[in-house]
Amino acid sequence: MSLSLTGRRAAATVLAAALLVPLAACGNDDTRKDGGASTGSGSAKAAAGADLTVLAAASLTDVFKTAGAAYEKSHPGTKITFSFAGSQELVAQVTQGSPADALVTADTKSMDKVRADTGTPTVIAKNRLVVATGEGNPHKVDDLKDLAGPELKVVLAAPEVPAGKYSRQILDARKITVEPVSLEPNVRAVLSKVELGEADAGLVYRTDAESAEDKVDAVEIPDAQNAVAQYPAATLKGSKNAEAAAAFVAWLSSPEGQKILQDAGFQKP
Repeated sequence: MSLSLTGRRAAATVLAAALLVPLAACGNDDTRKDGGASTGSGSAKAAAGADLTVLAAASLTDVFKTAGAAYEKSHPGTKITFSFAGSQELVAQVTQGSPADALVTADTKSMDKVRADTGTPTVIAKNRLVVATGEGNPHKVDDLKDLAGPELKVVLAAPEVPAGKYSRQILDARKITVEPVSLEPNVRAVLSKVELGEADAGLVYRTDAESAEDKVDAVEIPDAQNAVAQYPAATLKGSKNAEAAAAFVAWLSSPEGQKILQDAGFQKP
């Protein structure tokens, strides 16, 4: 029995609709794979074009410039501006409401002070102290105890700065009394004093000394006498680019971010 023209048209319509259903389902799967938030690529798209401000410890100055350039290259449209200072200054900026998207300090205690203003911190790297001396170590500093020499001009970070706290910790543990000629607001200022010859020696992070290896020598401090600096990173709750900030903080713990940090001399978290 043959179908009428109207019947044939109705059957064709039903068949076409049936064929479109699996195609639509495939389209939905592709959307989830390529742009859905569950895979993270949606976050990347949301982060595209974001201008991020990251408050970072002074000892991260060189490595974060490299990391920022690498991140911007792999995330087109994203621009990162870093503000480097001593961790205590960064904490003050956060508590005063300075607009920023993420915070990275050189110790966990500083980060703890602004816990109400941040997301959950993640330690992205570790560091250790060395004695920085003038090139060629002209004053023959071989050990921490040599810093107590009365004729040696020693400069340290201020006690409220993480590097200053670590310095006092290791000196006090060995009962070494050092009378610094100055106390600096951050560890990079300590390094600068030694580089310029304004100080004979100073306690800085190993990575700082490596960044100026053509201008200073580094005297290693045995692990048993040393302190381990931890660098926590966190997003700031006041960020206007929360998703993009979270993506950058997560990237610091990624294989690419970790390689950049470790190539600069930082230790694994």
